[in-house]
Amino acid sequence: MRRVLCLSGSLRRISTNTAVLQAARQLAPAGLDLILYEGLATLPLFNPDDEIEPLPAPAQALRTAVGASDALLIACPEYAHGVPGAFKNLLDWLVGSLEFPGKPVALLNASGRGSHHAQDALREILLTMSAQLLDEACATVPLPGAGCEVAAILRDEARCAELRAVLAALAAELSGL
Repeated sequence: MRRVLCLSGSLRRISTNTAVLQAARQLAPAGLDLILYEGLATLPLFNPDDEIEPLPAPAQALRTAVGASDALLIACPEYAHGVPGAFKNLLDWLVGSLEFPGKPVALLNASGRGSHHAQDALREILLTMSAQLLDEACATVPLPGAGCEVAAILRDEARCAELRAVLAALAAELSGL
């Protein structure tokens, strides 16, 4: 069983990015255990002065969750052509960690409007952090904007087929590692 930590870059109560990860959890093939990280809002603002033992509890919990996973599946929105500040803060807490370098990462772009600036920036950040991007498991799964819920995604056969393809590619990539 491969453990995949799902990271949503959105703090919205009803988030398309969180919903697509929750739908992926329900569509995951045997052998993939998708776990949704729910601590984004609790992370303190990153300050290198605070990156000492003991780390703030939410930052340590994040690093522990990353360390316990075989891969990360990220769905992150785009705000003002960039990565949202809260998600960049999460990544900043992982920069100096021992758990992140070399971690396999797949990206989901849930925007149906052709947004790509945040995805491009996110790729650059992750590569700088020594992530192992799994290109075959990265995809755009176009969904309507804010308010898209898991049930709506699961009723859409085309979106389910796209998510199953991403998950199959992720499982295949992980089996080859």
